[in-house]
Amino acid sequence: MKLPWKSDATSTDDTVDDAQTTDDADGDEARVEKAKLTPGKGRPTPKRREAENKRRGPVAPPPTTRAEARARKKALKSTMSKDERKELSAKRREARLEQREKMMSGDEKYLMPRDKGPARRLTRDIVDSRRNFAGLFMPFAVFLIVAIMIPQLAVIANLVLLVFVVFMAIDSYILGRIVNKRVRERHPDTQESRFRLGWYAFTRAMQLRMMRAPKPLVKPGDKV
Repeated sequence: MKLPWKSDATSTDDTVDDAQTTDDADGDEARVEKAKLTPGKGRPTPKRREAENKRRGPVAPPPTTRAEARARKKALKSTMSKDERKELSAKRREARLEQREKMMSGDEKYLMPRDKGPARRLTRDIVDSRRNFAGLFMPFAVFLIVAIMIPQLAVIANLVLLVFVVFMAIDSYILGRIVNKRVRERHPDTQESRFRLGWYAFTRAMQLRMMRAPKPLVKPGDKV
């Protein structure tokens, strides 16, 4: 409606403003109605790591055979650059060295199955705390091989070898009895058989002290 004191331009502006206000109100009402009709997710927003894992797809199961593991390793290397392969090799080398150091130090987590358990640890300590006759076998065997090659010493070397083997058998028998007795006293619930513990002690005693794995944790003469 045009008023007498308003010009045509003013009337037109008022009409446009009223129409814009009406459109804004209608738009707000439409957004409110849409928000009411839109259902909620019904679950929390996933974390970034979960979303990335979902995009990557399911994780492949670990290989069941060595052939499958080698195939996966070969396929992985084929998609890597030369620098990436070198970096991966360096990391694996460091990991192996770290595992070996922990194994040599007697860390139960990194020991071989034959060395695991409190009974085996006690057996190693008993062997390492003694000066075993069997520990002389390797250097003594080298000396005997050289002596046998000399005809004049061959007969004497054979006799010495026989005597050495007898003494080694006696010492190993005594070691096995000591090991089984102490293991049964300190670990009465052990499932280790006497023969297996005795053989384990004998094979460790046969090795030179510097070549034993895991490394000896006690010195000769220490009480165990």
